[in-house]
Amino acid sequence: MSHLLHKLTAKEVKETKGREKPYRINDGGGLYLLIKPNKLKYWEFRYKNRITGKTTMLGLGSLDVLTLKQARDRAHDMRVLINDGIDPKQDRLDKRTKKKQELANTFFVVAQGWVKTKNKLKPKTVHDNWRKLELYAFPRFGDMPVSSLTPLVVQDALRPLANKGKLETVKRTIQLVNEVMNFAINSGLLQHNVLAGVGKTFESPDAKHMAALKPHEITELLQTVATANMQLATKCLIEWQLHTMTRPSEAAGARWDEIDFENNLWIIPETRMKMKREHRIPLTPQTTAILERIRLLSGHRVHIFPSMRFPKRSIDAETINKALGRIGFKDRTTAHGMRSLASTTLNEQGFDPDIIEAALAHQDRNAIRAAYNRTDYLERRRKMMEWWSNYIGEAAVGSLSVAGAVHLRAVG
Repeated sequence: MSHLLHKLTAKEVKETKGREKPYRINDGGGLYLLIKPNKLKYWEFRYKNRITGKTTMLGLGSLDVLTLKQARDRAHDMRVLINDGIDPKQDRLDKRTKKKQELANTFFVVAQGWVKTKNKLKPKTVHDNWRKLELYAFPRFGDMPVSSLTPLVVQDALRPLANKGKLETVKRTIQLVNEVMNFAINSGLLQHNVLAGVGKTFESPDAKHMAALKPHEITELLQTVATANMQLATKCLIEWQLHTMTRPSEAAGARWDEIDFENNLWIIPETRMKMKREHRIPLTPQTTAILERIRLLSGHRVHIFPSMRFPKRSIDAETINKALGRIGFKDRTTAHGMRSLASTTLNEQGFDPDIIEAALAHQDRNAIRAAYNRTDYLERRRKMMEWWSNYIGEAAVGSLSVAGAVHLRAVG
């Protein structure tokens, strides 16, 4: 039995002495104990690369770190790799590289890559989204690798915010965090998103319907605006949006070169539209009157409603909301709410829902129907818009509305 390899014992490993030169003791299965002159002892694994035929000694760790049993377990793992056609040394290098990449791909770094893909969103939207991450995500787990994030980490970060009742902010922040995580998946950094269900661990915010006035309350709104201590440009903007049924940003950003006086049209280019589709709005005598009134202030400017502080820019899209808040309508309606007011009124009057939706520049939710229905019902909308402007004018009688005098001439 002398030809059989003697397996090391824990006692022998401990009692091995250093010599003038380094030497190795074979434990079998490719495992060796390297003893250096300074008495330090290291475990090594010896193997032959099946492709190159080159013999390699791969360090496994020192005796201080690995016991004899642990070293044998490591050697066994190496043999399994070899049996599977994997070079242990290359496997170790690959894992180190992967680990290094994982540590480098922190949530903040990945978020920087994600936000660059949001170039089609409005700058303000991108800014607001990034700000939420700056406030609620980055301080707590921005420097953690995305591969290390867990639901518990995100829960701990957002729980204080939820405890303050800011559930809508929690919901939106989690949505953004998940967008970053999905970007990491698409970039090959993750296999799956472990945070996909983290939002379900928080209470859902109460659904809040957009504040909007009832049709019979429009008179109160117009009279309050007319008698308020408010800039003429702001009054004109409020009535302009109310008459045209446009979104706040579309109304505030109106330009003189978008107005076709010859054909009585306001043509908003696709670049300024939410749905990225050109929107033509028929002008009524009342909306034309608003333009004539504001022309004295901004006819020499690019924008119909220029900013007071920065005249080369358009007025802020939040101007109407701020103005409504100052005159007592903060919790009763918003700029968007005026669109709802128009929609409700026109639907109650029996106008064709398709015509109303076209006036609001809504996209048909039925993708197939939308693909075939490309008309904007311009002539039918022209009649509806005239009715709507006259309705506003009737509600504004006696309120010194910007377009009030025109209405009186039109019905007199």
